[in-house]
Amino acid sequence: MPRILLAAAGSYGDIAPYTGLGARLLADGHHVALATHDGYAPLVRAAGLEFRPLPADPRTRRPDPTAPARPAVPAGRRDLLRRAAAFVKELGGGLADAARQGAGTDLLLLSATTAPLGRNLAEAMDIPALDLPLVPGAPTGDFAPVVSGGRSLGRWGNRAAGRLSLRVIDRLYADANRELRARLGLPPATPRTVRRRAEAAGRPVLHGFSEVLVPRPADWPSGLEVVGNWWPWHAPDTQLPSTLRDFLAAGPPPVFLGFGSMAGGEGERLGDLAVRALRRAKLRGVLQSGWAGLTADPTDDVLTVDAVPHDLLFPRMAAVLHHCGAGTAAAGLRAGVPTVPVPVTADQPFWAARLASLGAATTPIPFQDLAADDAVARLADALGRAATDPALRERAGDAARRLAAEDGSGAVAATVARLTT
Repeated sequence: MPRILLAAAGSYGDIAPYTGLGARLLADGHHVALATHDGYAPLVRAAGLEFRPLPADPRTRRPDPTAPARPAVPAGRRDLLRRAAAFVKELGGGLADAARQGAGTDLLLLSATTAPLGRNLAEAMDIPALDLPLVPGAPTGDFAPVVSGGRSLGRWGNRAAGRLSLRVIDRLYADANRELRARLGLPPATPRTVRRRAEAAGRPVLHGFSEVLVPRPADWPSGLEVVGNWWPWHAPDTQLPSTLRDFLAAGPPPVFLGFGSMAGGEGERLGDLAVRALRRAKLRGVLQSGWAGLTADPTDDVLTVDAVPHDLLFPRMAAVLHHCGAGTAAAGLRAGVPTVPVPVTADQPFWAARLASLGAATTPIPFQDLAADDAVARLADALGRAATDPALRERAGDAARRLAAEDGSGAVAATVARLTT
């Protein structure tokens, strides 16, 4: 039985899709372990996968939700890079330990976060590795790097920015790469050299998002494929909490509001803003607490919930407002409901712009604009349009039907079968 190690690190959206993928590979007869942070161990084990711990859990670094609210301004790029470098430096040794646990590993499946380090493990262990990113990362003229804010720089500028983005990532991983290679007894090699060796090997890179949102760029080299989403696993008999079911049954479809792992410590302010916008738009709402600690006093028209599967909740919504992480953006489309995008940072403006260009979302409202005097009015107008505009719902429904025809996990399973036979 081939022994597969999936390695993913980051927040919930960086990890949960690999539980569904792992469950598919498990059903195909593989032994599957998922290496990730301790906080996700119950999720991993519930999917039937072996759990192996990784350090550097970002949830232990999140702001205290009881701390006083701060201005709604995302972290600057320099601050993000500094924190990211510290994060990946912790990961290297943990990945090496995870790969050598149990009976070992025959194949590595790597997320975008773990791939620059995992390729060193594959070299040291003389086993194949397959990159499975959730966002596009290779340079292309079709669009600028996903972390650049979603604005095109023209075909030449987009490609140049894409190459620069790869160099930034190489520098980000330089210290962690050097320490890991020394630990593994490998000769020195820069992250750029390791990456180029992997590219020269010609092994496919399978991207876990849909061409409904991002068509495969024609100028990508062969082997870079867009296969469709991998959806988070949950038990087939999972139901929404009874209080939520009762709330849904008590009136017309509400709208969903949540910021996932964003906006830590701003729950009270955002909750108040959300309730005022809902009341102005004359809509009911479901607030998901998330890392922000989003909350509101329970009323007949507003309910606060903890984590619930999006594929069970979103289809029952009139619209969804969220930060536009890759997984949440896809989940809204999968449900066939319009989106109000409120991107915060990183790749979120990219996905927000994609949803809007598809005609399945209102014009994005940058998160920092929620501190403006007219924030309630802007949110109310966007929520009202998303919940009532038939054109938005029609285009979201069309996207949902196209997504339903895809089998991203099946595409990975077929590639894994070729690599392990």
